[in-house]
Amino acid sequence: MMKRLLIICCLVCGVSIASQAQKYRTALGPRFESDKFGISLQQKLHEKGTIEGIVTVGSNEYSGTALYEWHFPLLGKRFNYYVGAGAHIGNLKDSGVFTGADAILGIEYKVNGLPILLSADLKPAVHINHADWVDLASGVSVRYVLVKEKKEKKSWWPFGDKEEDTRKRKKKKNQDSREGSIFDIFKNKDN
Repeated sequence: MMKRLLIICCLVCGVSIASQAQKYRTALGPRFESDKFGISLQQKLHEKGTIEGIVTVGSNEYSGTALYEWHFPLLGKRFNYYVGAGAHIGNLKDSGVFTGADAILGIEYKVNGLPILLSADLKPAVHINHADWVDLASGVSVRYVLVKEKKEKKSWWPFGDKEEDTRKRKKKKNQDSREGSIFDIFKNKDN
């Protein structure tokens, strides 16, 4: 079942990569692992960084994980890969509270024209006070974009940003006037 979802996710990602990305700030949705179900909340911090919170429930445990992730474009802005690290805390049915450290490596795709993010990842974890000291989980998440990133204002000026062009001209003029004064100093020393 998990392999089928991963293959379907990869195929969907490969079909429509050419379009412009719709940027997002916050996305929320379900996360499916082989023996657990969870909820994933992803908050964008800056252009390449997000924080992801994952709450999962299994047959004999539940846990919460916080991860910092760095995103890198793979085939344009819509399709990227990410790496990250974080920590988790949870509760086992028989043993009680456990903690640990996590890493994550995954791919993410923003569906063209829809406020949906698809992702598939590998998430190795090291546990303290758990029956399994090391775990290698794989998961698929389907997140809905709750908060879109603000769009840049489109200017009526057809030749770029008028204010930026004005600033560039002023900066160039100041540099030219400084260069002129430097040459004047050298001319005065020669005379």
